[in-house]
Formats: sequence, structure tokens, C-alpha cells
Amino acid sequence: MKLLLRCAFALIGFHPAAALAQGPPAVPSSATEPRGIVAEPGVITRAVLFADRQLGQGDLTNGIYVDRGNMMPGAGWLSAGPGYKHWYGKDSLFVDGSAAMSVKGYRMAQARVEAPRFLKSRLGVGASARWQDFGRVDYFDIGPATSRDNPSRYGIEATLLTAYATLRPARWMDIKGQIGWMNPVTNYVDGPFLARFVSRREFVPMEASATIDTRDFPGHPTSGIVLRGVAARYDDRTTGAQSFDQVEGEAAGFLPIGGGRVVLALHGWYVGTNPRNPGGSVPFYLQPSLGGFTTMRGYTDYRFHDDQMVVANAEVRLALLTHLDLATFVDAGNVAPRRSDLNFDRRSYGVGFRLHTRRETFATIDMARGDEGWRFLFRLKDPLSLGRLDKRTTLVPFVP
Repeated sequence: MKLLLRCAFALIGFHPAAALAQGPPAVPSSATEPRGIVAEPGVITRAVLFADRQLGQGDLTNGIYVDRGNMMPGAGWLSAGPGYKHWYGKDSLFVDGSAAMSVKGYRMAQARVEAPRFLKSRLGVGASARWQDFGRVDYFDIGPATSRDNPSRYGIEATLLTAYATLRPARWMDIKGQIGWMNPVTNYVDGPFLARFVSRREFVPMEASATIDTRDFPGHPTSGIVLRGVAARYDDRTTGAQSFDQVEGEAAGFLPIGGGRVVLALHGWYVGTNPRNPGGSVPFYLQPSLGGFTTMRGYTDYRFHDDQMVVANAEVRLALLTHLDLATFVDAGNVAPRRSDLNFDRRSYGVGFRLHTRRETFATIDMARGDEGWRFLFRLKDPLSLGRLDKRTTLVPFVP
């Protein structure tokens, strides 16, 4: 992982110490956003600024909202539903609840409560509950050499309860810990693998992580870095046979060039799992997976599964208009049963467009090609927004 970080920073000429000394840049106004190479029509400018005011506030506002995109990859291009959030006690307590359904019939409901202002806002604690029902998840068997022509599909339903705490020694650093309980129930739907497979298990997941994040806007990053390390343990409380440990290392850098008109983005991510007991195994739905919008865009979601996974992404974005970027990208990575077997033999490349405000990406269109052909992708977020950094519950199945 250290080698991956050194390579990424060397490629973009980035020095982490200098970035940390500077801290995150100030929030720009629309007037200071980089101008595109083509003058932007006024109607587009007004539309994106309106969207920024209405949808770009995150947890800062109170009241009813639309929960959009809060679903796993493979749920379809759109998920939406009602939500409500509110701050109480002079912003010392935050509550949030929402429900959503995707165009493929995936369903979820969640509620959380947070108290973020202990130790002069350096310590926050919270708890969440989430129910989800994903009816048809693609599965192509284990290993880097599986075929896409004969997939299976399974359904998974789970309730997830989590308690968590976040310590912020600095505004650009989070240290998090969480413990939870979940009861995934998986059902065979169709295909040659997992036939007649039904699993009911209870897990107690525990996780500790540290993140350095100097990005200007997580929803539309144009400068800064992310460094992240995670250690997790999943205790199988049903039989113990599927208890396992998991480690992650992740790095990303965003370098603005030419006054921000061009942005170079580099990203690398490693995930490794290891059964805790001799003869044990990692549940197939919690094994690292590779493929899809956030990892390898030339392959379908969850295309490859195994105990180890690595991926690297490079993307160059050019501002065509003030709020519309042209992107070219390359993805490389693979899965393997052992870390020593990992390589970057799977690759994809492509072009796309990003419609965004200064802090949120609201639409992404990509055309990507791997060795299994071309894919067209449309999503309502940035592929490198790294939404898992903000997760407040353990997700099942594993979501790349």
C-alpha cells in the first residue's frame, strides 16, 4: 500500500505535508469557478446554481428532502424516496430518516441520530438502523477468470444496527470506530451458481478507521487528497465458520491545472479479507468485488469476486462549460485469492461528461470499454466521490 501511495503522489507531483499545512481551500462562489473553453448559456448556469442551493447542502438544512442515490450499485440509474432531517438543541443533536426504492425494485429504509458536538465539536457519537431488500444481485462466481455469459443472481435482505463515534483531531482528519449487528438472509434467484442456496446468519461487525481528507468538495472534488486505512472484524454469531478480518487502504489525489480548467484525478484502493478460523471462509456476498461505476467502468457491477482486490483509476477532466466537464479515464485492477497474486491485468478506458455545481456532481454519462465490450453508464453522482468515506453503517453485500 505504501508503494501505491508513493506512486500516486509522484505521478501528480503532490506533497501531502504541504497540503495538510494549507488545509482545505475556501468555498468558491460561482463567480470564481473555472470558466469552460466554451461560453456557458445562461439558462444552464441558472439551473445548476438553483440545484446547488436546493440539493447541495447535505446535512446542513432541516426539513423534508428527497433521498436520491442512497442505494448500492446495480440498483439502477435512479433511486428516490422521502426523507426528513432536523437539528435540535442549538445544533447539538441531529436526527434523520428516509426510505427509497430504485428503478429495479431495490428497497431501503434508514434512521439515525447523531450528537456531533462533544469536546468542542471534536467528538461525535451516533447510532443508525437500516433495513434493505435487494432482490436481484448479479454474481459470476469466485476468481479473476470467470465468464460473464452465465451469471447467477441472488437476493439479500438484512437489518443493520450500528453505534459509532468519530474523533476529529483536525478539520482534515477523522478517526472512527463502530460496532454493529446484522442478519443477512440470502436467497438463490437463478443461474448456475448458488443453486438452492439459502443462508441465514448473524454477524457482529467491528471497524476502526483513520482518514485524512483535504478535498475541497467531496461531491465534486477538484483539489486535495484522501488517505484512508481501515481494519474490520466480522464475527459470525451463527456457527463461527464465516468469521473473518478485513483491511483496506485507499488513496486519491485531485490536482487542478490551468486555474482549475483541467483536473487530474488519481485513485487507488486495496481490500483484503482473511478467514479467522482454519477451514473457514468469507461469505461470498462480503468478499471484495470489482466492476462497475466506481471501480472498473468497462465491466458490469460485481463482475469479479475473491478474497483480495486492488484497483487504480486515472481521470482527466476538462471544463467544456463552467458546469460541464469532458472526462477521459483509465481503470486497472483485479481480484485474487492471495495478495501476492494481485495484478492490474484487467483494464478499461473511456470518455464521459460530468454535469456539476461547484460542490456536487448531479449527472455523469460514461462510455467505457474493457475486454468484454463497451458499456454505457448514467449515474447521479461523481464516480470518484468516494461515498464510503461517509458511511454510517456496515453495508451488506460488499459495495465497491
